[in-house]
Amino acid sequence: MSPSASSPTDSTLPAITDLLATLVAFETVSARTNLPLVDHVEAYCRRHGAAVERVTDEAGEKAALWVTVGPADRPGYVLSGHSDVVPVEGQDWTHDPFRLTAIDGRLYGRGTSDMKGFLAVCLALLPEMAAAPLTRPLHLAISYDEEVGCLGVRPLIAQMRERGVKPLGCFVGEPTGMAVVIGHKGKYGAKVTFRGRACHSALAPTGVNAIEYAARFIERVRLTAEGLSRDGARDDLYDVPHTTGLTALVQGGTALNIVPDRCTVGFEFRAIAADDPRGLAETVLAYARDVLVPEMQARDPACGLTVEPVIDYPGLDIAPDAPLVTVAKRLAGRNGHAKVSYGTEAGLFQSFGDVPSVVIGPGDIARAHKADEYVETAELAECAAFLRRLIAESCA
Repeated sequence: MSPSASSPTDSTLPAITDLLATLVAFETVSARTNLPLVDHVEAYCRRHGAAVERVTDEAGEKAALWVTVGPADRPGYVLSGHSDVVPVEGQDWTHDPFRLTAIDGRLYGRGTSDMKGFLAVCLALLPEMAAAPLTRPLHLAISYDEEVGCLGVRPLIAQMRERGVKPLGCFVGEPTGMAVVIGHKGKYGAKVTFRGRACHSALAPTGVNAIEYAARFIERVRLTAEGLSRDGARDDLYDVPHTTGLTALVQGGTALNIVPDRCTVGFEFRAIAADDPRGLAETVLAYARDVLVPEMQARDPACGLTVEPVIDYPGLDIAPDAPLVTVAKRLAGRNGHAKVSYGTEAGLFQSFGDVPSVVIGPGDIARAHKADEYVETAELAECAAFLRRLIAESCA
């Protein structure tokens, strides 16, 4: 490590741990408001001299923060993280999920890896950012509703563009073990509800069985996914090197002796850069509209289907030799790079904001969304070392 690097005994760790404890205590499950956390973080940032802009949702129940340290009239770097976490209901936690618990170098709590640990490091180093002679600004982008479709960062990016801000790059602090991630899959998911005609099952031929038509749709999704697995494009940097598709939700029927008149199917496609997940979804939906619906309506014109988009975000794909990737590797002390199958806000910064982006942060995605989620203090220290080098880079 360089002399400026942090170590697991770095004096910053108590501040990082205290901030993480505070962030974890805010129960920012996506279904709830995040405003108490936003109020606290905004006040903290203002106390340390940062400029803060709040972007509130239409309901006034959630907000994102755009925090700037340094000269705002020049291009700099963005540190991006989401404030929301997934629910804990139905999970068997050993510790209180909303109270930070430290055991043998591990800090347990909901969101510690995904991704309040990264936010805590950024906030702990904010005073160092403010004290540094920055020639380029550093921005913190703190969003909401990432876990339910990367929703809250979109108005933040839109405002960034409206203000004419064009950062040099964005580091999204999802848990990668501080590995440099240069790509993730894009995703499109939707719910399709088939409307049939109910009748007594003794007279089944006179009804229109919504479940059976939904089953044919599910089969089309499966066959499309199998084709992609067998013959589709490949990117071997992914653990699953091809685009995937599946049905993950089926709800229909009321009783065994009633022909069902409703069935809802939830499906998704996750695509590598060579494929378009929305286009693949439209292909299977076209089969439903062009083949299945006419058959249903030939028996009863009131039959049909409705489509409810659920999630839609672009993938990330940045060249291994892109300038931002080179910077990230130098700051992280890494030579390699990787791609991941889960989604992040990096694809939105790159696609909608025209900001080169990589994913790099403390923790491990394998610990996220499950009971006894944790981050290691050594991982937080490594992240702090990365940020200190970024501060130095921004003073050059």
